[in-house]
Amino acid sequence: MSPDIIKVIPRDDYTLEITFANGEVGIFDCTPYLNFGVFTELQDLRYFKRVKVFNGTVAWLNEQDFCPDTVYEDSAKIIGIL
Repeated sequence: MSPDIIKVIPRDDYTLEITFANGEVGIFDCTPYLNFGVFTELQDLRYFKRVKVFNGTVAWLNEQDFCPDTVYEDSAKIIGIL
């Protein structure tokens, strides 16, 4: 089970800086998903930047979200466990 996400900072390049409950910080790249189904709405950068932490993962107003395991496993870690 992946650690919960406790903080998210959206970036202009469609990546998210993610802080996990275990102290790790990573960058999650959303660009591979932007042309698929419900995620196409995230192509609007203003909407993309409205991301929030919800139930331990990242989510947007129109119910787009990512599996917490995907976010954790696919994030490039920039700070390890503290």
